[in-house]
Amino acid sequence: MKKKVLDHYREFSVYTNPGLYENILKNDLPDDITKIGNLVRKQIIHRTTLAAGNTGTNADKKFGDMKKIPWYRQPEDDFLPIASAILAELYRRDKRGFVNDRKVENKLILTCRFVAVLMASILKSKNVPCRVRSGNAPYFNMGKLGKLSADHWINQYWNSEQKRWVTIDVDGSWSLNENFNPYDIPEGRFDFPADAWLNIRNGKDDPNRFCNAKPERGMIVVLWSLFYDFHCLMNSEIIYVHTPEPGTYKKFNKLSKNELKEIDNLALLMQRPDDNFFKLQKIYNTNRKFRLLKGGLL
Repeated sequence: MKKKVLDHYREFSVYTNPGLYENILKNDLPDDITKIGNLVRKQIIHRTTLAAGNTGTNADKKFGDMKKIPWYRQPEDDFLPIASAILAELYRRDKRGFVNDRKVENKLILTCRFVAVLMASILKSKNVPCRVRSGNAPYFNMGKLGKLSADHWINQYWNSEQKRWVTIDVDGSWSLNENFNPYDIPEGRFDFPADAWLNIRNGKDDPNRFCNAKPERGMIVVLWSLFYDFHCLMNSEIIYVHTPEPGTYKKFNKLSKNELKEIDNLALLMQRPDDNFFKLQKIYNTNRKFRLLKGGLL
């Protein structure tokens, strides 16, 4: 692995920058990846868990007793989009910070992107190359929706001894519907969007197998993940409501053959993001269509 690539993933972004908490993350948290992940998981409740209460994956109350959470608490993704904000709120609610016995009413209600951003912030603070990845996970119980691959954000960190990227899923680690180690996800278990996009384009996969939380299904879901993932590879872990213009509803159904081919070419490079890192970086630095965002107040 080229040093410049690893150094890139040691850098903080506006989203992963821990601010004044960097030394705390570096020195006070464990170095073992699984221990860090389990500790992070104990600080956070997913919005779907809150909505479902003490049923489903929380029937054993491993995430805490949802009845103890104040009635006025709502999902907090919109309030805490960056690591420094997440950390500040963790310490505001419990001055001890990352603790195994955080009261359920003091946990943050955040989804997978935010867990991945926080995990990346911690590992980067420890000088471990880490990146957030976006795609779809087929290993959750989707209930009545059936066997779908749900939009999901995870991490990869560089294992210097094994000289490889290790794929981990902290947010989903307690909710897997399949038997594998969430701290070393086997190849092929997670649907990376570059593969999914190209498989759909080549008639090798069903676009309706992919969904998000809206719920939306189909090729546009994969395109959103593709653009999220592209920006994440560039250390820009954009929020859910932001996407380059080709991913907007207004533009998506009007994409020309040439525009689709341009997205295909991006996906081809993203299938091997390390080998093609500098080509991807050039696109990020020069291509307005894939760099500039729409959505929210933009």
